This record gives sequence, C-alpha cells and structure tokens, in this order.
Amino acid sequence: MKFKTTPYHHDLLKDTDRLAVFYEAIEQYDSNTDLAYDLGCGSGVLSYFLSSMFEEVISIEADFKAFKCAEENLASFDNVKVINGDVLEHEFTRTADLIVCEMLDTALIDEEEIPVLNYARRFLKDGGRIIPQGIINTVELVNMQRHHIHWDEEAEYDVLSDEVAYSQFNFSDDIDPEFSSNFTLKANKDALLNGLKITTYTILDDDIIAGPLPMLNPPLMIPLDEKRVRVNDFIHVEIKYSMGKGIESIKTRYL
Repeated sequence: MKFKTTPYHHDLLKDTDRLAVFYEAIEQYDSNTDLAYDLGCGSGVLSYFLSSMFEEVISIEADFKAFKCAEENLASFDNVKVINGDVLEHEFTRTADLIVCEMLDTALIDEEEIPVLNYARRFLKDGGRIIPQGIINTVELVNMQRHHIHWDEEAEYDVLSDEVAYSQFNFSDDIDPEFSSNFTLKANKDALLNGLKITTYTILDDDIIAGPLPMLNPPLMIPLDEKRVRVNDFIHVEIKYSMGKGIESIKTRYL
C-alpha cells in the first residue's frame, strides 16, 4: 500500500527496521480483538497494521496535515476512525484492549509519550496492553566535538566509559515526567571529558527490544563542563529533565 505522508512521516516510513519491530509486536494479537487506540497516528501506518487485527481502530493525530494524510490513507478501512485532535483533550468513551503510542524520542524528553499515556492509560481494559511496553535508558561518558545538545547522527565523538543503564520505565505504570537521576561512571582512558551520550532501547513486548534506529530514538549527546579524566577515575553526575518538555529542560552537573 502506498502512503501519502508529510515530509517528516516520509522519513519515518523509510526506516523499515522501525516499521518491522512495530509490525511484529502488533502481529502478536489474535484476529478480531475488540478495540485499539493509535495515539499520535501520524500518516496512519500503524493503524493500517492494526486494522486487520482489531474489530475497530480509533486513531488520533493532532497535526492537521498528518491527520489529512492518515484520513486519506485509511479511507477504505471501515473499521478505522481517524480523529484530528489532541489526545490530552479527547473525551474517550470506551476502554480498549490495546493502546499503541509511538510518540517516542530519546529518553522521552521531546515527545509527549509520558503525559499522553498517563492520561490515556485509564481508558485501557484490565489486562489490556500498551505498545511499546516501555524503555531502557543508558549513559556513557564522551568527548564530543559539538559543544551543544545534539543527536549523534554523523557527529564525531569518543566514548570514554562503558555503557550503564540509569533508568527503566514500564508504560503500564503511572510515571512522573519530572525526572532526575544520579549515577557513577568509570573512565576507561585518559581524555578530556565534556559530555554524556544517552541511548534509549525500546521494549516493544516481552520478546522484542529495539536499539536506536534512524527514526527511533537516535542517541542524544549532552554537554558537560570540560574535565580532564584519567583511566579508572569515577565520575559522579546528576541529570534532570522534564519528559515531554523538550531538550531545553535538560540540566547536568558533577557531584
């Protein structure tokens, strides 16, 4: 099926690995399950996957241009209803067997995954599921050439420590979007430390974990004050941010 898309969603569709892991997770459902919500449906490709597995799919998209694409793409599916609106203002009238919410980005800082799920989770049936199920965030010390917050696409940097998990979230739980964490990393070489690399792994279901993909959570590079480190030095760092409020909310400091 050929999809009409916005330029941004065209790039999403080009990431076939991203589509494959979501398709595999959705395909776990038995046919003719009652109701699924696709929150932030974009051009509607995940709703298209859901349409053959559920009796009814309700797809919500806030961006009007993306909504019009989804409405056109899914017009021939009688069991899919596409709505233009903000999920946080939508009056849900029924509970669903499944919520799909792919408002994902690295560490959930920029996108509204957490505020949306904290609201929409009450409209999930007992025993219902959410795709994805959650995320794992990891951190590494780095020396980076760009001294501002950026994603690692085509950026040069040198990794100075092992990768350590600093948080994990299950989307079935209510999650405080105001996040803070302290962690300790050990330098594995003599170098100039000036940043952190944050990597997010997406848990689609019990059997599928997706690493960073071009359009699914590319690693995020975050500056630190410059600091000379030697091999085996322990570096203590605090990071804070507001999930859903953007990279401008990120704060870091040495402890």
